Amino acid sequence: MIHPTAIISPEASLDPSVVVGPYVVIEGQVEIAAGTQIDSHSVIKGPCRIGKDNHIYCHAVLGEVPQDLKFYGEHTTLEIGDRNQIREFSSIHRGTEGGGGITRIGSDVLVMAYAHIAHDCQIGNHVILANAASLAGHVTVGDHAIFGGFAVAHQFCRIGAHAFIGGFSKISKDVPPFVMADGARARSIGLNKEGLKRRHFDADTIALLNRCFRQLVKKQGDEMVWAEFEQAAETEPALQQMLDFIKGSERGITR
Repeated sequence: MIHPTAIISPEASLDPSVVVGPYVVIEGQVEIAAGTQIDSHSVIKGPCRIGKDNHIYCHAVLGEVPQDLKFYGEHTTLEIGDRNQIREFSSIHRGTEGGGGITRIGSDVLVMAYAHIAHDCQIGNHVILANAASLAGHVTVGDHAIFGGFAVAHQFCRIGAHAFIGGFSKISKDVPPFVMADGARARSIGLNKEGLKRRHFDADTIALLNRCFRQLVKKQGDEMVWAEFEQAAETEPALQQMLDFIKGSERGITR
């Protein structure tokens, strides 16, 4: 299952079912679980843990040292979950001591060709980064969020669950859950209604989230508006998620 041209460190631990293609380099303390396939010319550097049934396509680079001038070789890691597709020439760097020490990728994530995930990013499950999308350090991305091609996010930004970022967008503030953002200086352009329908959110929940988007995200709402939505959130977890995200924003909300 391991091509004879591959170079694998004696420190690495690979499940016997892992497939390693030609000219792959696996360096340092790398753990790879069952069913994962690593295509030709990929480079994986430890400390790094990779879960089950991932497919790492040719020329991907995982676990390289972060592009951070404050990094001095301290012990940090990259953790990748299960069933991810990491496509050609994409790169994911491990964490820094100042950022918690771990870059973490969830499960069922699609990282398309040439995409980049920088140090200390925290990526949820079912996330999609289209071609050449780039995340600066410390970015947090919630479950089911989607980045269009060439979209970029500034360091420390948060992208909420089920958010949609249009191609070529520049994200410099937090994007709330369920919201679509687009533009060279990204602004919120609407609720991600089609995405929510595909994920089986019911019509009443979508309507409530849309009212919250119009009143709190676009208009910033007064105390009475906040009180109304906080009461409604007592029986609607998705709305509570949206309110908590907005309240917890430190960079400000993309409006």
